[in-house]
Amino acid sequence: MKAGVLHGIGDLRYEEVGDPVPKAGEVLLKVKAAGICGSDIGRIYSKGTYHFPTIPGHEFAGEVVALGDGVDKTFLHKKAAVFPLIPCHKCDMCEVGEYASCRNYNYFGSRCDGGFAEYIAVPTWNLVMCDEELSYEEMAMAEPAAVSLHALSRAGVCLGDSVAIFGAGAIGLMLASLAQVWGAGKVILLDIDAQKLEFAKKAGFPYTVNNGDANWQECIREITQGRGVDIAVEGAGVPATYAGCLNVAKPQGKVVLMGNPVGGMELSQKDYWEILRKQLAVMGTWNSSYTKQKNDWETVLNVMASGKLDVKPFITHRFPLKDMNSAFEMVRDKKEFSNRVIFIME
Repeated sequence: MKAGVLHGIGDLRYEEVGDPVPKAGEVLLKVKAAGICGSDIGRIYSKGTYHFPTIPGHEFAGEVVALGDGVDKTFLHKKAAVFPLIPCHKCDMCEVGEYASCRNYNYFGSRCDGGFAEYIAVPTWNLVMCDEELSYEEMAMAEPAAVSLHALSRAGVCLGDSVAIFGAGAIGLMLASLAQVWGAGKVILLDIDAQKLEFAKKAGFPYTVNNGDANWQECIREITQGRGVDIAVEGAGVPATYAGCLNVAKPQGKVVLMGNPVGGMELSQKDYWEILRKQLAVMGTWNSSYTKQKNDWETVLNVMASGKLDVKPFITHRFPLKDMNSAFEMVRDKKEFSNRVIFIME
């Protein structure tokens, strides 16, 4: 998707008009970086978007290059990440700031055109202005980082808490990083993919466990001196990891369900008893908080800018947008190991 160069709304004017054109209250964003989420692969190759055609991509950042009517000129040429959910601002959930639970929302990359494009029109409300020192690829990682932060905030991580994270992909590593920033004690990453666990070790996470091994629960007991973990985060969306969280959580512990399942999530009677007998708190998490009072996006970008959260090592591949087919196929077919794959636009 291309757009013409803007020379004027107000005292500016278009030299040539292209698509998209920012409406009142919107800006035209020149996309500079966009990340591939696992959900993008399903939308592109199997599940599809909500209507066709739709440009996917919901993890993106760029430069404001044009303004719609009524938009403050100070936005022009500024760097911004984009909160991809466009709420209705009218329903009962929007009225209390629970935009992730909006009853009539739109969404960049699945319900309307997203960030795998050269230009995109974005409401100013969805712009998250960034520290000029941050790179565009770091800013494009704000979405998974904000989702990770929201999951941890649901659990209420306390200083010294032990945390087990099932799923050592990009979001799992960001969860682990943020847990450490938050002051957690031992942070354990679990996965059945040995390459992911090796990558996690090289990224500086010493506690990794392959939960495909027969003795994996014994490993957790050894790491936690037999107590179990204070918090277990399910990030894979499969029954085995859900049950695993319940089994390794300590009595009175917390379990956060984060993984988006692609099938049924059955639970055995034995695993259900874990909830009852250990009096576990089991909670869901969805998307992120985006209000004036609590903005996970601003928080993670500030933590990135401070140097406490470094997401750059989690990016394993960078592609120009013209090579998107090769990038998608690599991720889909697992032709080589990847953690986060980013499109970099000129």
